[in-house]
Amino acid sequence: MEAIGQSEAFLQFQEQLSRVARIERPVLIIGERGTGKELAAARLHYLSRRWQGPLVTVNCAALAGSLLDTELFGHEVGAFTGATVRRKGRFENADTGTLVLDEIANLSPEAQEKILRVVEYGSFDRVGGSRPVTVNVRIVGATNVDLPHRARAGAFKEDLLDRLSFEVLTVPPLRMREGDVQLLTRHFAARMAIGMGLSEAPEFSARAMSMLLAHDWPGNVRELKNVVERAVYRTESGTVRDVVFDPFASPYRPAEQAVPTAGVAPVPDVRSRSVQPDLDVPLATAVRDLEEAYLTAALEQGRHNQKRAAALLGLTYHQFRGLYRRLRADLDG
Repeated sequence: MEAIGQSEAFLQFQEQLSRVARIERPVLIIGERGTGKELAAARLHYLSRRWQGPLVTVNCAALAGSLLDTELFGHEVGAFTGATVRRKGRFENADTGTLVLDEIANLSPEAQEKILRVVEYGSFDRVGGSRPVTVNVRIVGATNVDLPHRARAGAFKEDLLDRLSFEVLTVPPLRMREGDVQLLTRHFAARMAIGMGLSEAPEFSARAMSMLLAHDWPGNVRELKNVVERAVYRTESGTVRDVVFDPFASPYRPAEQAVPTAGVAPVPDVRSRSVQPDLDVPLATAVRDLEEAYLTAALEQGRHNQKRAAALLGLTYHQFRGLYRRLRADLDG
């Protein structure tokens, strides 16, 4: 997935990234899934004075507890069963370069404490070690989580957040990048055509392009890439006339079983409880607050898939979009 765009939002983000790349300070990159946070981190590295040094990335969500500690900081001989040789961690491997901590919100409290020490003093202890290891590393954190909210809830160290947030770059979602859907569609279609050995990429009909432009793209550029490549692969002519957003869509699709999701509040059910009205609150305000609560809960339970959230609320997608736009306008106003 390439960092390609011509919209004002995209260009402003790239300008901000280029400016902070020259400064030897930690950076946080925030963005929804599929927006290209790792690409932004790589560009930040190669535009910095550390571009000849190593660029090392670790996915903090893929490892947990002591495994993550060992991956980040390495270990000494005898640190645990099977540790027969000393092993360098990602911090040492990134010395003189950049270490990207993807999904940084998943760091354990112990790992956060050690990283805070690295940021403040440039040193840490390997797992099972007692002698500090000194490194010169620029840390770039990436996440799609609201870190200040996590810090207020006690799930992320406020001191570490303060140290890492010298600059916070927020990657604009695709729906806010006016004109980039068309540009990226042509780019991904051309790349797919080359991969398939086609003499030229198929064109997208006005109807197909309208479908792409009307989609909300919860998966952002990654989702668009999949949709476009799927459309090119399936077309049997020189023109794409239809696109499929959900590859699982089928009349034979198994019925979804309700599985409770840990840590996600269910959508409120007012039918199961009596509502005691507060007459000090105007009815319009109470209704709006209730709509906001339902909307937020449905989006969380639906993992921010708006079609799924609409189904949870018993609304059509267009009804949901109308409600979403109205409430967002009320909040912005």
